[in-house]
Amino acid sequence: MAVGLPELPYLHPIDGVEVGTCCAGIKYPGRKDLVIFRLCENSSVAGVFTRNAFCAAPVQIARSNLKNEPRYLLINTGNANAGTGPSGYADAVDCCAALAREEGVDAATVLPFSTGVIGEPLPVKRIVQGLPAALSVLDSSGWADAAEGIMTTDTLPKGASLEFEVAGTRFHITGISKGAGMIKPDMATMLAFVATDVAVSPGVLQHLLSVACNGSFNRITIDGDTSTNDSCILAATGSAGNPVLDCCEGELYQALLHKLTLICQQLAQAIVRDGEGATKFVTVRVEDAATTQEALDVAYTVAHSPLVKTALFASDPNWGRVLAAVGRAGLDGLDVGRIQVWLDEVAIVTDGGRSEGYLEAEGQRVMDQEEILIRVSLGRGDACEQIWTTDLSHEYVRINAEYRS
Repeated sequence: MAVGLPELPYLHPIDGVEVGTCCAGIKYPGRKDLVIFRLCENSSVAGVFTRNAFCAAPVQIARSNLKNEPRYLLINTGNANAGTGPSGYADAVDCCAALAREEGVDAATVLPFSTGVIGEPLPVKRIVQGLPAALSVLDSSGWADAAEGIMTTDTLPKGASLEFEVAGTRFHITGISKGAGMIKPDMATMLAFVATDVAVSPGVLQHLLSVACNGSFNRITIDGDTSTNDSCILAATGSAGNPVLDCCEGELYQALLHKLTLICQQLAQAIVRDGEGATKFVTVRVEDAATTQEALDVAYTVAHSPLVKTALFASDPNWGRVLAAVGRAGLDGLDVGRIQVWLDEVAIVTDGGRSEGYLEAEGQRVMDQEEILIRVSLGRGDACEQIWTTDLSHEYVRINAEYRS
């Protein structure tokens, strides 16, 4: 059950980007599972990818092909093509080559992406046979179908879009994402594709994406498992006609960074809201840490604690589980007498112990909510970070127990 995830909003077409989606029968007949993005010539493309050592064949190829002025993104669901060795790599190359032949371009300008079950051979024949159908419906308004076409265990499609103006010129950003489980990114998240009509140099675009991802996709976790296939792509077509943004300063740069980060945060939070079996959307904020990394270490320890996550599912204000997680986060010289903890605005721990006047009924009121803020003050410095996570429910176990059946 998605927690507070709205219906797919209007997704602004991006001039210079066409999207086509079809049912190729990769795993389930009649399900949208093959997506193609066609980018106009001279588009800049940036990407961030999983750091999992078992990164999938399509990740390896997409990372390598980024330098070749990409023109096409080829995405399939139903099969991750990960853990498939040299044959899996060859299969991904064959799919790229088939699309290149259809469109008369160099195969090195195609970026492949896959998501689904790990360790199974990629159904190359079905993907290749599906290419003409996806190409035949390429359209600038094809984003919504693509948001469905990249889903796996997601219950709803995920997308975000906005327009903004700088110096009299109107710009647009649109993106889609997918992911519901095996989510604890170390760059982006399962799959995300974002495009803008701003003209941006490749170097600046890569910087923009890295910064935006760090404040969004790199701040979510469902279950602490970093996928083999995580990829996030940002394309800039330049169709808005602005002078190419080639430095990390100025009004347009600041506006684009702000808006891009907003889009990425919406896409990232949508993944958490649709987390497998999720009944809670939880923000864990750690304040007064000595360093950013220290704040993140504590936040992720709390968010990954099975005891905290199951208490959240049970709506049980068992604050001792939060305190225990903070204590085992590995901080050197932690003064537990300075720890403060809140559930929303309710102080539950003051100076390392139960807050005077804390009433469990107040904690219960917060825990009964679908959206909860767990706030921790370490009393060690000025650093502050927050991440977004979910509870751990019976449904999560069922989904992952039955995933291959």
